[in-house]
Amino acid sequence: MRGVRPPYADVVTVLEEPQTAGELLRFWRTHRRLSQLELALDSEVSTKHLSFVETGRAQPSRQLLLHLANHLDLPLAEQNRLLLAGGFAPRYLDEPYHSDAMLPLREPLHQLLDAHLPNPALIVDGLWNLIDANDAASLLWDGVDPELLKPPMNMLRLALHPGGLPSISSMTAACSVPLIHQLKRKSRDTADKPLADLLEELEPYLPDKPITGLSQQPMVTLDLQTRLGPVRLFTLIATLGAPLEVTAANLAIETFLPTDAISTERLRALAQSKTQ
Repeated sequence: MRGVRPPYADVVTVLEEPQTAGELLRFWRTHRRLSQLELALDSEVSTKHLSFVETGRAQPSRQLLLHLANHLDLPLAEQNRLLLAGGFAPRYLDEPYHSDAMLPLREPLHQLLDAHLPNPALIVDGLWNLIDANDAASLLWDGVDPELLKPPMNMLRLALHPGGLPSISSMTAACSVPLIHQLKRKSRDTADKPLADLLEELEPYLPDKPITGLSQQPMVTLDLQTRLGPVRLFTLIATLGAPLEVTAANLAIETFLPTDAISTERLRALAQSKTQ
């Protein structure tokens, strides 16, 4: 089942692949670096009862599992997994992005992408695989290695691989470093092994030393090469404020905004040429 994959086993050594509700609670408590006493005090549950739940001597209620999941700050998918392990129905939907159930979210987000035209904008999942994009986003992969465009098209790999964005732009590594650091923290916090594996794969493409010589400006920019000349862009990343679905909780909307009038005009001209 999507969204209920086990946390990666090498995060802690006390458990390899937790299966029961008690084992999962113990895994996440240890991962959060909490003792039984600390979690018991924080959640106002007796230490004895928490110990019995973790060892399987007591059967936790659905309410208790949700209560502890909240105090352990579990991702939505892991809350579902905890409930399933305890014999209860999952709390959150977990639907493919293009399913009928996601239509109330998918259509407004697609309209949001089009509203950013002529600026590139796209939507990625938790592994930064491309899910949706507006027409202008094709500028980001126009002329890159075709191997990188095979589905699922990964925007992190595209941004860092020498055959990807670095082949048609400059400063992409500098733009990506802060995001990679954020995603590393996220992979640790959420025990997300697929994300950790992807970041490990991309590590060799990151600069060995801090990039120097950047101009005095509030953000890092990239110069994207287009057929009308370079376009200077910076990125803006947004997430849903209050998701109630596993797929939705992992979505990120990335927009690429021009930093100067020349770039703005070139993006407009490129968009107009596509409609003629």
